[in-house]
Amino acid sequence: MTRFRRTATAAAALAITAAATAVLGFAGPASAHVTVNPKEATQGGYARVAFRVPNESDTASTNKLEVVLPENAPVGSVSTMPVPGWTVATEKRKVDPPIEVHGSQLTEAVSKITWTATGDAAVKPGQFQEFPVSMGPLPKVDTMVFKVLQTYSDGTISRWIDDPAPGGEEPEHPAPVLTLAAAAPEGAASPTAAAVAAPDRDDDDDEGNGLAVGLGVAGLVAGLAGLVLGGLAFTRTRREPVAKA
Repeated sequence: MTRFRRTATAAAALAITAAATAVLGFAGPASAHVTVNPKEATQGGYARVAFRVPNESDTASTNKLEVVLPENAPVGSVSTMPVPGWTVATEKRKVDPPIEVHGSQLTEAVSKITWTATGDAAVKPGQFQEFPVSMGPLPKVDTMVFKVLQTYSDGTISRWIDDPAPGGEEPEHPAPVLTLAAAAPEGAASPTAAAVAAPDRDDDDDEGNGLAVGLGVAGLVAGLAGLVLGGLAFTRTRREPVAKA
């Protein structure tokens, strides 16, 4: 019986291991695509995002990254953070209608950012690199989809350009997507301020406070009654004649 249980346990363990291997083997390549982090920002505001680039090749290094900004969501201000060992170049395009940034009307917007590795700075197998960008004011759209080309030292190009699928399933070569939430209306109280101005009260707290007040009043009344009775008893004692021996 014991041998049978051990055999069954071993078989179950092998089955679980095989299933896990199959799942991980299927999900591994899909999880190594280029992403934008964080994945969410606010419309009308400024955001610092980073394009995270993992190296998928076992033999070649990533030595070039091209990020194309969406044409339907132009951004007036785009600036890059220096990445050691990488040069950066930007391309612009005309926009119509113009973009308003701090009261100025801009007729051009950055359309593409290209990073190129110099020397030994390329992203080697088993490594990843982040490329930070600051941009804003962010457009009033639900999402910004960035088309990305990742070039390797052997000439191979990974094209992360597929739009999100309507059904929510991840495409084969998904493009990085930044989700934009609507800004809070002006004058609206923040949740923190509302909580400070009007803290939540619990029915149990109200009942506990009422009970405490009631007990306090009852104790005060009982104390006063004791003082009155004591005073009356003392007065009666003084008025009664003392019995002679």
